[in-house]
Amino acid sequence: MKIIESSKIQEKAYIEELENGLKVMIIPKKNTKKKYVIWGTHFGSIDNHFIMPNTKEEVTIPDGVAHFLEHKMFEQPNGTNSLDTLMALGIDANAYTTNDHTAYLFECTSHFEEGLNELMDYVQHPYFTDENVEKEKGIIGQEINMYDDDPGWKLYINAMDCLYKENPIKIDIAGTIESISKITKDVLYKCYNTFYHPSNMIMVLCGDFEPNTLLEEVKKRLLPKENQGEIKRIYPPKEEKIHKPFASSKMEVSTPIFMIGYKDSQNSKQEKVKKHIAIEILFNIMIGKSSKLYQKLYEQGLLLSKPSTDYEFTDQYAHVLISGTSKDPKKIEQELSSVIENLKQNGIEDEEFERSKKKVYGDYVVEYNSVADIARMFLADTMKGIQSFDYIEQYETVTKEYVQTVLNDIFKTENKILSIIEPNENKM
Repeated sequence: MKIIESSKIQEKAYIEELENGLKVMIIPKKNTKKKYVIWGTHFGSIDNHFIMPNTKEEVTIPDGVAHFLEHKMFEQPNGTNSLDTLMALGIDANAYTTNDHTAYLFECTSHFEEGLNELMDYVQHPYFTDENVEKEKGIIGQEINMYDDDPGWKLYINAMDCLYKENPIKIDIAGTIESISKITKDVLYKCYNTFYHPSNMIMVLCGDFEPNTLLEEVKKRLLPKENQGEIKRIYPPKEEKIHKPFASSKMEVSTPIFMIGYKDSQNSKQEKVKKHIAIEILFNIMIGKSSKLYQKLYEQGLLLSKPSTDYEFTDQYAHVLISGTSKDPKKIEQELSSVIENLKQNGIEDEEFERSKKKVYGDYVVEYNSVADIARMFLADTMKGIQSFDYIEQYETVTKEYVQTVLNDIFKTENKILSIIEPNENKM
């Protein structure tokens, strides 16, 4: 197996790409009781238009298929549900769908082999019928209605609509009631056979494992599959400009919630990690818990807690998000913009840069304390074409001058959007 390692944190990852194309990644954690397995496919909500590798058929599927397929994978022909089977063993199991991948996972301290048997069995044996697909539409329809009533989700979807005009990231991961009504068992099988091929999948295992022994256990449970060519995904043309600068909705919230976004341009894979580190440093400088702005806004009662910050990116989109709760979101936006302009004009102070950089490094190191964090991180990063250790290894290469350049490139007024959810007006 190929070994990659980070000497700085004394961690190793063992990687093998099998003949069928499946990439297996094993990160040993000695003397750890918990074991974590996550098996992901590079199929998310944005993958709704593609050319099938073997037939060359161009396919457009309804919105929400990746999420619908994730729900259906647990059901077995004998009427059992694999999620229930795993839970009965005392194994914590779950699954999720994102914009760019779907994953099935479990965490345990015992019954690992039984868990691996069940996971690798249900992921490789889909069972879709006209009846169970129709039944699922009602269940997912209820979930969609719940999301529609969720202020935090509405805030995010509105922000995506501001940032992008055509990009499928602005579509709800679960789809709509109308779109899922068009999903059939044939659509599910077509997507399963295309995207759940081993060559489009990654398995990450973290715990007290002997890598070569564990690899053989994985191989034993794999079904033989014929090789398939590359899946050609079709996306709308990339958009340089934002769609619109502002969106506001009224919902059942006691205090307004806000999301400030900045659209980013795409970069090479080599640049992604370095830029991500720089953005994390900037978050801390601009509005982190020890920043001057946060202290000021907190003392004025404009911020009740530290805002959430995120940098979301794939080859198809990239943006910075800052969200929180405030009685005056537009004031927050103004104050943040003022800090950004001041940093552009006067430069980042050495002391602030060093303090923030050390905090970011500490956050990265802490992630390696949890088998769950490690496995999910390696899966998500690999889906993006990134090696997770690069965040530790490239940390030293991020200079104050580079961070200043990233600040100037991304945090521009013309790239900025504001999404707000305001309280419903009281009815008399």
